[in-house]
Amino acid sequence: MDLNALVDFNLVALHGGFGRASRASRRSKATLSRRVSELEDQLGVRLIERSAKGLELTEAGQQLLSRTEGPLHEVVDALTSAREGSGKVSGRLRVAAPILFSQLAMGRICADFRTRYPEVTVEVVAEDRVVDLVEEQFDVAIRPNPRADTALVGRCFAKDRLVVVAAPSIARPPEGSEPVPVPAIVSAFRTGDTWAIDGGALTIEPVPVLRLSSMLMLRDAALAGAGVALVPQSIVWNQLTTGELVQWGAVGDRDVELWVLHTSRRLASPKVKAFVDFMGSRYPDGTLVLSG
Repeated sequence: MDLNALVDFNLVALHGGFGRASRASRRSKATLSRRVSELEDQLGVRLIERSAKGLELTEAGQQLLSRTEGPLHEVVDALTSAREGSGKVSGRLRVAAPILFSQLAMGRICADFRTRYPEVTVEVVAEDRVVDLVEEQFDVAIRPNPRADTALVGRCFAKDRLVVVAAPSIARPPEGSEPVPVPAIVSAFRTGDTWAIDGGALTIEPVPVLRLSSMLMLRDAALAGAGVALVPQSIVWNQLTTGELVQWGAVGDRDVELWVLHTSRRLASPKVKAFVDFMGSRYPDGTLVLSG
């Protein structure tokens, strides 16, 4: 099978037509149409139905696209790297990252990465859901505490922790075995929740006075003295240093690990390897500090 014909079929299918695929690739519609027809002849099935209304994938075409789109993206990257030289860092790098980390860190990270590797174009999609790297054509994903997945490899590049913070005007209760009710700013909350601080040395019973959906809103409300907040330590480093906030202690028995993940160590392109190494060097001691 001609790999180029498969690439052209994916190009046409993803762009929804020969005209749009032609404009995106700067290749003639006739060439793309011929390649797709050759692929249909090789497979002995119709992949695309052509009509005056446009293009529509057949069932066979839909199956072929769903099974080849992600892997083909990796293969093309590998062939491009081999053709241009295995050490050349170039091309488009598509990254999925959590919203909070994207808002506070990814802008500077991408700018610095581009300074080091000017032939790479970076695209970041900020969302908290777990994306499918292959089906959604992401090169790498940044995830907190990822579950074990044999299809993904990568490295932990930084650690964070959840801490209870408050304005200096709010006194920290004395340690004891009984939960202490405290006015709290919360996001997700269930009645009866408690926060065990520093392994249970102090347990507080948060009494919600504000319900906010963003960690940055929680931090800012705590700065204004509205109550205590449970937030990532990384977003309050500056305020803790200046004394605008006081840390009452950590919650949870382990750190939050941030990982940069990709699909295959064997087929990882130079741009992916470069980004993984860059993220590791960004936080040399593993401590995550975010500002904004």
